[in-house]
Amino acid sequence: MATTSAATFSIGSTVSFGRRGSPLLLTKPSAAGCTSQNSLASFSGLKAATSVNCDSESSFLGKESSATLRGSFTRKAQKPNQSSNHGLQLQASYKVAILGAAGGIGQPLALLIKMSPLVSALNLYDIANVKGVAADLSHCNTPSQVLDFTGASEIGNCLKGVNVVVIPAGVPRKPGMTRDDLFNINANIVKTLVETVADSCPDAFIHIISNPVNSTVPIAAEVLKQKGVYDPKKLFGVTTLDVVRANTFVAEKKNLKLIDVDVPVIGGHAGITILPLLSKTKPSVSFTDEEVEQLTVRIQNAGTEVVEAKAGAGSATLSMAYAAARFVESSLRALDGDGDVYECSFVQSDLTDLPFFASRVKLGRKGIEAMIPSDLQGLSEYEEKALEALKPELKASIEKGIAFAQKQPVTA
Repeated sequence: MATTSAATFSIGSTVSFGRRGSPLLLTKPSAAGCTSQNSLASFSGLKAATSVNCDSESSFLGKESSATLRGSFTRKAQKPNQSSNHGLQLQASYKVAILGAAGGIGQPLALLIKMSPLVSALNLYDIANVKGVAADLSHCNTPSQVLDFTGASEIGNCLKGVNVVVIPAGVPRKPGMTRDDLFNINANIVKTLVETVADSCPDAFIHIISNPVNSTVPIAAEVLKQKGVYDPKKLFGVTTLDVVRANTFVAEKKNLKLIDVDVPVIGGHAGITILPLLSKTKPSVSFTDEEVEQLTVRIQNAGTEVVEAKAGAGSATLSMAYAAARFVESSLRALDGDGDVYECSFVQSDLTDLPFFASRVKLGRKGIEAMIPSDLQGLSEYEEKALEALKPELKASIEKGIAFAQKQPVTA
């Protein structure tokens, strides 16, 4: 689905691509990090940029990604006989839908996705209050067209021809509320939305944010199975926030450049089911037993940290939106042919005896291309024990989701 005009695109202070993900905003303005003979015009209204930035210390782009980035630019570079002042042209050609776009996660997520040079259409759906969100975003001078859809009667049109569906819909956590407390409300929301996805865009990548992810992803899988369109390679529980937090906390603790840090996080997306593999941190760094314990517990309880800090005013909406936008951008890069895209995600898996498990996966045009079993090899003694300890709780959450979906027949 190509848009009618190509989107010029620059990477300077606003957009960054890399193997570990694709954060859309940098923490501070940055100069060019790799050479380019042609200046680029930025489509972003935030700050004009005139050069390609591959190695900025303020981005999360890993050193290993620079060659990949330059290679992807070469593929998209203009032909020598084309007359243009710009060395690169990216075709904005993908449609993304956000279901729950008027909520605390949906709004900032929509803003970040609106900044992507790969998105031609951004469809925003919610049961109310989405029209104003779409009107506001439509004023941003980026390529994608923003459309709003309200209520069950319009969701089908929202999803037609969509490449990536992101589902943050549901109620947020409140003080004293566990992720399991969210189940009865959010389980039915996810079931209903995924039924429509199955009918309207069964080939799309589906990103589940709605908590508890350990249960809502199995619910989505069962719904898709009942609809006869389940593709396990295209269903993802978004656990990127656990990785983002792990990278941030480790960099702070060890005084590392955040651009260099990569911590795989496995298991699930709640409490002790979240297991950061600190022994596999890149760059290699040593931790005391006390540091491992402190960092692991903080990463596992980081959501509660935010809920308590907001004192009843919400949950981790901004960091979740940021992490979800990173996963969306990684999916779009994979769809666009980038052969070096890796992210952690809660997916159907055979790496353990559990049917679903969060681990690092390689993404491609058809979804998951490969699991990375080496991440689960050579674990520390602490991690081995933590992995075994998380399995019963994760297994129960998965089974709870499956049982819910099987007791609730899908609509025809």
